[in-house]
Amino acid sequence: MAILHTCLNVGDADRTADWYVEQLDFERSWEFTTEDGDTHNIYVTDENGVEFQLSDTDGQTPSNQGNHYDHVAVDVDDVDAVFEEIDHHGVVKEPGDQPAAGARTAFVKDPDGHHVELIEPL
Repeated sequence: MAILHTCLNVGDADRTADWYVEQLDFERSWEFTTEDGDTHNIYVTDENGVEFQLSDTDGQTPSNQGNHYDHVAVDVDDVDAVFEEIDHHGVVKEPGDQPAAGARTAFVKDPDGHHVELIEPL
């Protein structure tokens, strides 16, 4: 058994896919639109094959309720450098060491407000 992907409901799948590609070096892997034409799905994949499904349904705006979703974590070489360079859509938590987790982390928002954790092993 293995996790195949995480689905994120987004307002504009193309815009959000571009953000993950341009800012975090993911690649677009594939996409499809449902038969009724209402939902467009774009999949982006990191270098290890971890995949996000970015799902954009006409007429629906993603919920901003934090208890429905917490965050996605992305491994980076240098949290501080990525935090300074990335075109994020809001700072949730600035870079800091998390000794109990053995990592330096920061949290930013993607174009739809999803929290993205940047993680660098200590």
